[in-house]
Parts: sequence; C-alpha cells; structure tokens
Amino acid sequence: MSEARVRTDFPVLRTITTRWADEDVYGHVNNVVYYSFFDTAVNGFLIDATGTDIRRLDAVGLVAETQCEFLRELGFPGDVQAGLAVTKLGTSSIVYRIGLFQGDSDEPAAIGRFVHVYVDSATRAVTPIPEAIRTAVAPLVTS
Repeated sequence: MSEARVRTDFPVLRTITTRWADEDVYGHVNNVVYYSFFDTAVNGFLIDATGTDIRRLDAVGLVAETQCEFLRELGFPGDVQAGLAVTKLGTSSIVYRIGLFQGDSDEPAAIGRFVHVYVDSATRAVTPIPEAIRTAVAPLVTS
C-alpha cells in the first residue's frame, strides 16, 4: 500500500473533540495542537487496544521524532478524527502515520509522522517493544 493519504487508508480512526483553547487569535486550531492530537490519538489507542495503563509497563514509548504536513485548517467547535497507520514496526521503535480529518472530507487537514522509541522504564536504555504493544499495533502496519 502507498502512504496513507485519505481517511479510508487508515486502519483505525479515533475521535478527538476540539476545545475553545485550541483556537488561536487567527481563528483556527493552532499548529502546536496538531502535535497534541497525534500524541493523544496514539497513546489513547495503545491504552484501549492493550487494556492496560501503558505508563506502568516495564518499557515505555518516548517520542523521538514528530513531523507535520499542514494541508488545511482545523477549527473549533468540531470533532477531529485521527487516522492511525504504522509504516514501520521495528525491534524497539514504531513509526506512525497519522491523518487528521474534520467534517465529511476524506482529504486530511494534516498528515503526521510520530516515532516512538521504547526504553526501559527505570534505566531509560533502549529496549524491545513490549509484546502487548507489538500485538496491538501489528494490525495497523500498512507498508
């Protein structure tokens, strides 16, 4: 599959409600909020899919890289759907592709890249992805 670009390309969609504080003085959701949406979508999915508090695992995913391609504005009020796909499932890292959608459009308002690197909770040394996480994200692998 080529890189996910439309809503139907993403195996999982998660709904996030915009807040009054998300909009800036220019009348649109501020660009830093998009990154918060990425974090909320990924970690919310992991909690739901594993059925556990991922903060209590022996290894935790730290964000090593994030990137956003802004394509159009998001606004308040309105729900945002965050589409999740995994483009790389490595030994100790996961690369997510995230599409942000609002309204009925199948075209994203933004496409994000979000990289989790797993580290030991105590030592912070890089470590393999916990099996519960690997099992949860495996169905999201698209390329």
